[in-house]
Amino acid sequence: MPFPSLFSPFFCAVDDASGHYTSGFFYGNNYWMGSLALCDAIDDGQIAAPGKDSSPSNSSSPATSPSSPESESKNTGLPFAAAHTQGYSSVYNAPPPFLPGFYVIKMQLNETLPTQVLRTIYVGMCLPSSCSIADIGQMSSKAHLELSSRDLRVLDIRVPTDKEFNIWADKTFCLLIVVSSIVLALICCGTLYEIYLRGKLKEALRRQDKEMMNNSETSSGIGCASSDYSDTMTAHDDPLKQSTRTHDHDHSPSSSLKQLDALVLNLPPNDNDSGNGHHDADHEHDHHRGGSNNSNSDEHLEGHLHEPEKLSIYSELLLSFSAITNFNAICDRNVGADTIPCIHGLRAFSMAWVILGHTCIVVFKYSDNMEMRKEVEQNFFFQAITNGPFSVDTFFFISGFLISYIYFRTNAKGKLNKLSKGANEFTAGTAHFFGLVAYRFMRLTAPYLFVLGVVQVTMKYLATYSIFDPPTMDHITCPDYWWRNILYINTLFPVDEMCMLWSWYLANDTQFYMIGAIILIVGVRHFKLSAITTLVFLVLSWITTAVIAFTNNHRPNTDDPLALFDKIYDKPWTRLGPYLIGMAVGWILFRTNCKIRLPKLTVATAWTLAMLNLFVLVFGLYKADLSQFTAAAYSSLSHSAWALSLAWITIACSTGYGGYINSLLSAPCLYPFSRVTYCAYLVHPIVIRSMALNSDAPLHLGGDLMVVMFFGLTVASYFLSFMVSMSFEAPVVTMLKILSPSRKKRLA
Repeated sequence: MPFPSLFSPFFCAVDDASGHYTSGFFYGNNYWMGSLALCDAIDDGQIAAPGKDSSPSNSSSPATSPSSPESESKNTGLPFAAAHTQGYSSVYNAPPPFLPGFYVIKMQLNETLPTQVLRTIYVGMCLPSSCSIADIGQMSSKAHLELSSRDLRVLDIRVPTDKEFNIWADKTFCLLIVVSSIVLALICCGTLYEIYLRGKLKEALRRQDKEMMNNSETSSGIGCASSDYSDTMTAHDDPLKQSTRTHDHDHSPSSSLKQLDALVLNLPPNDNDSGNGHHDADHEHDHHRGGSNNSNSDEHLEGHLHEPEKLSIYSELLLSFSAITNFNAICDRNVGADTIPCIHGLRAFSMAWVILGHTCIVVFKYSDNMEMRKEVEQNFFFQAITNGPFSVDTFFFISGFLISYIYFRTNAKGKLNKLSKGANEFTAGTAHFFGLVAYRFMRLTAPYLFVLGVVQVTMKYLATYSIFDPPTMDHITCPDYWWRNILYINTLFPVDEMCMLWSWYLANDTQFYMIGAIILIVGVRHFKLSAITTLVFLVLSWITTAVIAFTNNHRPNTDDPLALFDKIYDKPWTRLGPYLIGMAVGWILFRTNCKIRLPKLTVATAWTLAMLNLFVLVFGLYKADLSQFTAAAYSSLSHSAWALSLAWITIACSTGYGGYINSLLSAPCLYPFSRVTYCAYLVHPIVIRSMALNSDAPLHLGGDLMVVMFFGLTVASYFLSFMVSMSFEAPVVTMLKILSPSRKKRLA
């Protein structure tokens, strides 16, 4: 077979698929990637070319030439779009002389003329797949013009078309498939079992109602029974809190259905209001069943009432996987008795803020106009994104608030004493501590471990097949250091060894949880000691952060927020302040039972100061010039100052001084998003990275595109988080309640 000419369509396509210098270099275009998709398509024997037909037999036929009547009569679309609908068919090409492969060459350019430039440039090349990486390196070293003002070095060469990673042979992927299949089977079985129980109940109540209609002398003239389903259920279970003399006109269909769920299926009360799903110390829900107090005149029918049967422990565990139960729990418009409604709004809006910040970080890295970031950072309103790390302080504040508030309420009910009855103070405190830690570990780890496996497999795949370098080296660090994540100690090691970088928050939060648990357990009997300990930890955190910031000359007004990630950003001793302040607020609301009376002037002043403080923290560094000492003080105190404003918002909204802000933060439509925040935090970086790394070309950023991408990625992240929560988080929460020592059996 003769070798094709260098001007043949094949070589033209190969050259077209390779990257070249293009415009926008001085605006941050470091990606001269060409087209991986075109390079892959060349091997198909069809090469895009204008004005030609794709069939070899028809390529020489006048009947199908561009000037033929058949071609001219071809419909091309809307008349006003004719200029944009030119037919680009393809030209047949003989089998290519070689199988093309795509290579991404990472080079460092250091040039002094016409201006000082130090850049890392990525060039995509469509070359014979038989070329080795060493061959490409030699070609690259000889392909550029030697100049005294230019230094060009090859840093790395990747081959996305090499297909060296077989996902089906990966052990982690296979394990994920097995686990997912088992969980899916349990969900299907649990859902079908619940449907069966619901049908069984409705049939039993239907027969009972029919019998009552036939036997009762108080039936109405239109054939309606004197009691409805809600009357029957009231006779069986005291928690329904319905008077036995309440009849049809007092019950809506929706409330009756909820009562039916609570009584017969004995669905667990919605306790998912801890949002992230990992701060609920009150995991021992008692179901007290009082005797029937029915005063209905049809007393002779009591023997015919449907008596629900107690389910076995295995039936209860199976029902914990029911999609119906878990979906209803997540989407419930009510909140638990131990939950402050405004917490849902704080959590939901903070999660959206986190997604926005991570979206900007990732997409800026893979754009062909990176210098645009320097321009938008000068915009006043962009400070809301630059200071996005305060959103994580909101999570820490909420975590500290919930563990304190719920622990004190649970202890006040006497439930904690049941676990350590008869033990001395030290033994009881130790039992409480390990019980809290074990409960949290079991509640957090199931979805965390699953997502950890997904991250490892996903990043291996993207690192192999993407034309871009991954933002972090999870495909390398996760196989070696995943155990640190499971023990929640990954922030105690260097950041370049961290798997799943954004999991630093979970590690810190768990470490804070253990500190907080000790303080709370001691505080039950030695409050002053706990209060002093909390204050000492808070002051030490401030001092430590200030010293680290000062010695490293950290300037929060000019430095990147993640500049000192391994020294300040992710370390627990620098982020402890908001957590401790949250614990203090939880104790205040518990002691006052959310009933605080304040003068109007005090309320107005507190709201003004809180809002002003938040505004200054977010926008106050705009074009500010801080000295080294002032910058260190700001780094030390800003996180706690943020938590102080949240403290007032929480107290005000909980005691009747929230107004419209409380209405917004406590809106029921936010509850489902708040309840899956934990899973949303786990999965959203995977969604963002997959979008960016699966692209065939860099992004060209603009304001409108960023808005559309943010909303799209948020929707995708929450969709996946609902799936993960219903599969791994909600079932575990329910099973922990079922296995609780004080848990009563469900009824069927």
